[in-house]
Amino acid sequence: MKIVVLDGRPLSIGDVSWAKFEALGECAIYDNTPADKTVERIGDAPVVLTNKVLITREVLDACPGIKYIGVLATGYNVVDTDAARERGIPVTNVPTYGTMSVAQFAIGLLLEICHNIGGHSRAVYSGRWESCEYYSFWEHPLIELAGKTLGIIGFGRIGQATGKVAAALGMDVLAYDEFETAEGRQICKYVTLDELLAKSDVISLHCPITPATEGMINKTNIAKMKDGVIIINTSRGPLIVEQDLADALESGKVMSAAVDVVSVEPIKGGNPLLRAKNCFITPHIAWAPIEARTRLMDVAVKNVGSFLDGKPVNVVN
Repeated sequence: MKIVVLDGRPLSIGDVSWAKFEALGECAIYDNTPADKTVERIGDAPVVLTNKVLITREVLDACPGIKYIGVLATGYNVVDTDAARERGIPVTNVPTYGTMSVAQFAIGLLLEICHNIGGHSRAVYSGRWESCEYYSFWEHPLIELAGKTLGIIGFGRIGQATGKVAAALGMDVLAYDEFETAEGRQICKYVTLDELLAKSDVISLHCPITPATEGMINKTNIAKMKDGVIIINTSRGPLIVEQDLADALESGKVMSAAVDVVSVEPIKGGNPLLRAKNCFITPHIAWAPIEARTRLMDVAVKNVGSFLDGKPVNVVN
């Protein structure tokens, strides 16, 4: 059984072993695959694994030997799932590997905004504390979260994990989700999107990209938010109209934002958030602690093994 991994980095940078995949069959593991090499590298392989390399209808037409597609991530919009289903090709994802890692990172971004820990540390090293007349100083407003309201858009596993941490910090948690659950009600108060926008001091995005959510953080919805709101995005870049957010940061309507994802990745020099004030940008790393990547690898291996046994799991199409 030939297995092709089109883009194995950054799932493994040498610290997570591919040995379990290699035990399943002959493996060709590429760090990355440009679009014009996708068909060539897949060749006649029946098992194809991708993270961000697109598997389009045209790729499927050109590679009739494909019998299985595994996405090395939770989001699977990189695969034309309809075209795969028409051909009887199961597409699987890895749904739960990074729940706590992403929740931890979302709260970490919020705490960085509240305390500017990195910036104050750099100020000390630059001599600002040594030359200070007083025993204490701060260069940015400091924010206590207890008693403030966190609005979470998308209240699945990661949204709920984030809500639990926020509640432990003393925050009130509101959530907007198409599907309300009993588990969710133990953590949050479900509200409409407009109510969440109007009442939240902090808004954190944890929803997938759909026609209803793409571009939902736009100038119209930002206008419904509190003045001085904080926006966190560890989900998907296209949820935000980046120019609208940059404008709101410049005007002060949005006090600060922190994003781990942007509309085009890697980020391009023309992205307006690069020039916006009070905006923290990290390079899509919320998912990437070694513990999470190890879980991802293990689930991906089980997905392939289950397919080979004739009992595919985590099928999304």
